Amino acid sequence: MRVIESTSNQFGGVLPKPEDLNPDPDVFVEQLRQSLAAWKESGFRVVWLEIPIAKSRLVPIAVDEAFRFHHCDKGYLMLTHCLVDNAFVPPHASHYIGAGGVVVNDRRELLVVSERYHRSDGSPPRYKLPGGALNAGEHLRDAVMREVEEETGIRTEFDALICLRHWHEYRFGKSDIYFVCRLHPISEKISIQEDEIAVSLWMPVEEYLGDENVSQFNKQIVEAAIATPGIVQTEVNGYGNGRRYEFFMPQG
Repeated sequence: MRVIESTSNQFGGVLPKPEDLNPDPDVFVEQLRQSLAAWKESGFRVVWLEIPIAKSRLVPIAVDEAFRFHHCDKGYLMLTHCLVDNAFVPPHASHYIGAGGVVVNDRRELLVVSERYHRSDGSPPRYKLPGGALNAGEHLRDAVMREVEEETGIRTEFDALICLRHWHEYRFGKSDIYFVCRLHPISEKISIQEDEIAVSLWMPVEEYLGDENVSQFNKQIVEAAIATPGIVQTEVNGYGNGRRYEFFMPQG
């Protein structure tokens, strides 16, 4: 029985190739045991075992061999096994990341939305900033412009990062970081995302700041977006063309 084909990382981890996992549970258990012995002898510290959903019958076998769940995605489950006592296993992602946009036009009107699920009890609209969650691999700048356009139909250009909010015990017990950005509109006609948004409109800033149904946090970030320059997007030498990295720094 040969050892499972694998790659390695710089932290002493061995990563078995998912395509080389035998789908037959009886064969896999012998293959895994022999591989574990070989990897330990070779000095590896942690095994990172990615099991595709198509081979999910192998999960109970891995658990019986002292593997533990680490994280999952739509198509796989990642398990880990420490070959050395107290080997370091970094935790999986602990935060959601979201972004909202403060969009003010030349008439000093603020672009606001009221989400559909907030209107189910017949209460007055609760106006907030358009925005939402970042997609995997998406820059903050791109995400906030995308979310504003998806929810309201308004196209914008990014100006600056204004502030962030850090909130614990969010969805599924994870934490949440919410970035607020100042954008300027390059279109005016609103077209709402009807499955999520009940109404969107251009509201005079003073009316928004005086609305008792608007949270104090939202009022403060709108005031900050108007009164402060914010933190602008910046290029840093040595970090490529920006496909992986995104930097924001105070204006000089």
